[in-house]
Amino acid sequence: MDSPNESYQELPPEPPREPILTLPGALTAYVVLIAVIHLRVLLPPELENWTIDVFGFIPKRYDSTLLDITFPGGTGAKVWTFVTYSLLHANLSHIGFNVLWLLPFGSALARRFGAFKFFVFMAVTAAAGALAHLLTHEHAIAPMIGASASVSGTMAAAMRFAFVQGSFLSFNRGDAEAAAKVPALSLADALRNTRVLGFLAVWFGVNIIFGVGSIAIGADGASVAWQAHIGGFLAGLVLFSLFDPVPRAAQHAADASSPDRSGRV
Repeated sequence: MDSPNESYQELPPEPPREPILTLPGALTAYVVLIAVIHLRVLLPPELENWTIDVFGFIPKRYDSTLLDITFPGGTGAKVWTFVTYSLLHANLSHIGFNVLWLLPFGSALARRFGAFKFFVFMAVTAAAGALAHLLTHEHAIAPMIGASASVSGTMAAAMRFAFVQGSFLSFNRGDAEAAAKVPALSLADALRNTRVLGFLAVWFGVNIIFGVGSIAIGADGASVAWQAHIGGFLAGLVLFSLFDPVPRAAQHAADASSPDRSGRV
């Protein structure tokens, strides 16, 4: 029989574990925005083409040395198209491919950065991709569209913490919020980590194959703007620390299973 003086304290319930692929609000809003913008395909062909000319990234728009061509949008389009091109897509498969890669990497980054920093990051990496495309396609008239430069940037940024113990690609990960908030590796440590290096090798290899082989994707056979992918990827990898709000630990613990502790547009 229990003593009358003996008391019991009820333990608080354990907080629910959020599924690792539950979309945060910022990423959901980004995907919805892309989907709504894609409704432009319902416009008459001449208006749809106009939206591509005004908001797509056209390198020739910045070239005044050859035959002068006037594009819709005027001077303003020389500024906003560095970002707006990333919100336009050729077809649903183009959108689906980008969203597929955003599910793990974009979700983790949106949780880590918060909505405002996430949107700014997507714009900055889009601009970096456009700059890389401009430098390698100086006189091109064909518009470049798609979010792949920004998607590549999220993948690169996520590599700075993805394999750290407890993160979303770790064998010993926490829930989605905890997995997104582990201390990140420094750039130097990331470039010494065998898993990060393996990911970089595969990622760059695939993009080089697309570029050298001039491989086309999609039903319309549009080629992949792989230089823009690389521009966005490098920007995400290098600029990650400028956006990261999570304090960096004095010494990073890599995943216990890792042998290396250092570690269409």
